[in-house]
Amino acid sequence: MENNYNNINSVYALMDCNQFYVSCERAFNPFLENKPVGVLSNNDGCLVALSPELKAMGITRGMPGFKVKEMLQKQGKYVYLFSSNYELYGDMSSRVMKIARDTAIDIEIYSIDEAFLLLDGIQPFNSYTQYAETLRTKIKKSTGIPVSIGIAKTKTLAKIANKIAKKTKSGVFDLTTLSEDEIHKLLKSVKVEDIWGIGRQHNKRLRKNGIYTAYDFINCNQEWVKKEMSIVGEKTQLELKGIPCSELEKEIPNPKSIVCSRSFGRPVTQYIELAESISLFCTKAIKRLRKKNHVAKTLHIFITTNPFNSGSQYANFTQANLINYSAYTPDFIKLAISLLEKIYKPGYAYKKSGVMITNMIPEDRIYPDLFYSRYGDDNRDKVMKLVDKINKQYDKDIIFFASNGIKKSWSMKREMISSRFTTRWTELPIVKAK
Repeated sequence: MENNYNNINSVYALMDCNQFYVSCERAFNPFLENKPVGVLSNNDGCLVALSPELKAMGITRGMPGFKVKEMLQKQGKYVYLFSSNYELYGDMSSRVMKIARDTAIDIEIYSIDEAFLLLDGIQPFNSYTQYAETLRTKIKKSTGIPVSIGIAKTKTLAKIANKIAKKTKSGVFDLTTLSEDEIHKLLKSVKVEDIWGIGRQHNKRLRKNGIYTAYDFINCNQEWVKKEMSIVGEKTQLELKGIPCSELEKEIPNPKSIVCSRSFGRPVTQYIELAESISLFCTKAIKRLRKKNHVAKTLHIFITTNPFNSGSQYANFTQANLINYSAYTPDFIKLAISLLEKIYKPGYAYKKSGVMITNMIPEDRIYPDLFYSRYGDDNRDKVMKLVDKINKQYDKDIIFFASNGIKKSWSMKREMISSRFTTRWTELPIVKAK
């Protein structure tokens, strides 16, 4: 089959931060190096990130934090557990990605801790391995975050190379330095379910037909792969053969909706607390809307009890439109509270609430309205820009809406959260010199 996708001479790298959440905690607390460290999910629930030392103790992802503590205490062992610190992790991710962006030819940020880099003709390095080792050193020195880098002629192969890189001392593995026979030998050790893009259903279908490894997969009849797995499967097969079929997605597409929701740290029975949560989630969602230079018109809200608890259950949602497009937070808070009044029922212990913003368009596409002032033509836009600027310069929430609540005792439980070292002036690390 003729390749009509990308430059056959392209070279890609997958950069992946090692145990990213754990590494962020260790970056500001060197004492945690070589210690068993875990990061918990919302409301300090289950483990979502583990250090190698914790994994070596037989602990696995998804285990409840309190059970991990109990189990290790019985064994006379200690574990360092932390609540999820999303503000810190997000900022550290931005710092890592900026360093990579400044050195690579091009970049696709794939997730909070992963990015594909285009390396065609990297200068002034003698090899792609030298470039990767230099990048790893720079990121570690500047942020404290260790990364692994896999290099190959396609993104799919770079994923495989990255898994190998994680097991090497250098943290770098370059598939482009291997011969075709050496690559085939390596693919024989890769399980078909570990191939990037092979989902659970495709894995079952492939295994049913005697295809167990990546090497088995590249030797399948191409027409059969296309028939059974569509064009996506065909592209995956070609990429494993070293033919690039997946370009870097350099522009993150604008989402069609923005969702903000949280589980409460305790059951909520009072209307005022539920209203505070809806107001706060509106505030966060509309701030994200403004960051994208978008406006919106439709607001959805929902409330729900805990379906896993015994007793009476209740859940409901509703939606409504503003008169015109806006990114003015009070417009949405006012609408959200009116919607909450319609669906709220007393006598229930609520576990979660949330909002969703839809019907979004770029701010410069708002059409004039004969009867109502347009957002951007009045003071609403100026007010929100000033609030965002002050909060960014001094503290995240130095200016906030009273309807969001003051104490927020219903907030998500995060009893073991570390400081937000890089985004809060009041939480900067303190260095003492003797």
